Amino acid sequence: MPRKKENQYIFAVGRRKTSVARVRLHKGKDQHVINDLPVGQYFPGEEQRKLWTKPFELTKTEGKYFITVKVVGGGKRSQLGAVIHGIARSLVKLDEESFKQTLRKAGLLTRDPRMRERRKVGTGGKARRAKQSPKR
Repeated sequence: MPRKKENQYIFAVGRRKTSVARVRLHKGKDQHVINDLPVGQYFPGEEQRKLWTKPFELTKTEGKYFITVKVVGGGKRSQLGAVIHGIARSLVKLDEESFKQTLRKAGLLTRDPRMRERRKVGTGGKARRAKQSPKR
């Protein structure tokens, strides 16, 4: 029985808040896919398209590679941030010397450490809100 040829890819993980994106970077021209949906359907809108294509534009690799992504957790905005982080990390694995400095300057390789602040006891339901005090 003939063995199937394995599709070669570069794997990287991107994170933002509670979202985790597992990114596979494949060589060739194919449709970008996120969670089994075309990327235009998963992240509709021009603003979002500009953001997720930024790593490809900075490294001048658009059209040479395509991505398949599984992303879980968080909201759409943090998932977008995780996907961008994962794409940037996979491009660095592809060619570290030329891409790392470019992507680092653009801030795409830095994991954003900001997380949701925990809710505190006695604050009236929110992290920083103080309970209302009686006037008299």
